[in-house]
Amino acid sequence: MGALIPEVLRTERRFARLFVGQSLSVLGDRVSFVALPFAVLSIGGSAADVGLVTAAGLLPLLVFTLAGGVWADRMPRQWIMLASDLLRCAVQTAAAVLLLTGTARVGLLALLMAVFGVADAFFLPASTGLLPLLVPADRLREANALRGFVQSTGLVVGPALAGLLIAAVGPGGALAVDAASFAVSAAVLARLGTVDGTAAAATTGGAGGVDGGAERAERLGFLAELRVGWQQVRSRTWVWSGMLAIAVYHVVVLPSVFVLGPVLAEREWGGAGAWTVVVIAFGLGSIVGDVCSYRLKPARPMAVAAVAMAVASCQAAIIGSGAPVWVIAALEAVTGVGVSLCFVLWETSLQVHIPERVLSRVSSYDHLISVALMPLGLVLAGPLSDSLGVRPTLFGMTVFAVPAALTLLALPAVRHLPASLPSESESESGAGAGAGVGLGSAAEAVV
Repeated sequence: MGALIPEVLRTERRFARLFVGQSLSVLGDRVSFVALPFAVLSIGGSAADVGLVTAAGLLPLLVFTLAGGVWADRMPRQWIMLASDLLRCAVQTAAAVLLLTGTARVGLLALLMAVFGVADAFFLPASTGLLPLLVPADRLREANALRGFVQSTGLVVGPALAGLLIAAVGPGGALAVDAASFAVSAAVLARLGTVDGTAAAATTGGAGGVDGGAERAERLGFLAELRVGWQQVRSRTWVWSGMLAIAVYHVVVLPSVFVLGPVLAEREWGGAGAWTVVVIAFGLGSIVGDVCSYRLKPARPMAVAAVAMAVASCQAAIIGSGAPVWVIAALEAVTGVGVSLCFVLWETSLQVHIPERVLSRVSSYDHLISVALMPLGLVLAGPLSDSLGVRPTLFGMTVFAVPAALTLLALPAVRHLPASLPSESESESGAGAGAGVGLGSAAEAVV
């Protein structure tokens, strides 16, 4: 039985507890993602109202994500995550009660989703920063792959479970399940106790992104601390170039999935059933990608991530190829492998090479770029396809996005970024006049 459980879950008990709680929370989120639009429609809302409620949950991410990064570098991250989970549990419970009692209104749901978005904005940077304090640097890739596996599995299982719950207990009951998942996650976080990263640092001999264990950000004032985080991004070529490439993926490629893919499926593939097949195939490919991320140990992870992103960026051309649905589904599964592989390696590289005391701030810039720019692509995709045609727009997306991903390989900082920082013994015995390389300077050395 033990052989069936990944080693990182067997050896890192606190991560294992967190993993179980977060897995249930992710599944609840996938259910909520499907249930929320039906909740709005069930109270007489229109398609515009669905968009309003969805946007209400997105806007706080744009406003509060950077603040979430600053506070996650100031305070114990598990407590920020705990507070976020409790708040999201309360929000989903309130929404469920309103729906189940027939008192829900579009405005109330939008307000609740705005509060939910604020909690999300603080949770995401804290979550990225917590993992290196629970897991040694040499196991971060495995831990991120397992988290990605749960996310990918949720893409397949969540919608099916949501459909069953909506049919059985309505959208309100489905949201109540999501509320319960946040309660479980909060209970797990409460049992983690004090997390200072000393165990992870000791396991790796001080290497990796832990950088001093429990040391919190120096209080310089909010804007000054934001500038410190931005300096960490700007001073590392592989970080800012990676964020730009990810932004291109979100702005240029994802609209093909969220906007133009369903349009083409409705017009030419026979409707939602065919599109569901493609989405499930992508989810299955993502699961395979997470398994590959767990097994593979690339010496140059960002170089592999750039190639994987180029593969992922082919989604638009595949959707617009005119091939039979089963061929499109099979190729989308391949791009799913690329997406998972890319983002696991990217997340792990940040956690390994960015000093722990500023990791959440760097992560907040990453989340901001991803979330802030994606709506731009979603808004422009429709008008572009109206003027150019759906297929030319889809082909153009891939023609632009694939070279953008491959451009990363032209940067030595990306090509040569190692999978791990040198250990203290390697630093002390390295070239030079016997001067050891501290964690901060070692991180800077990979710029």
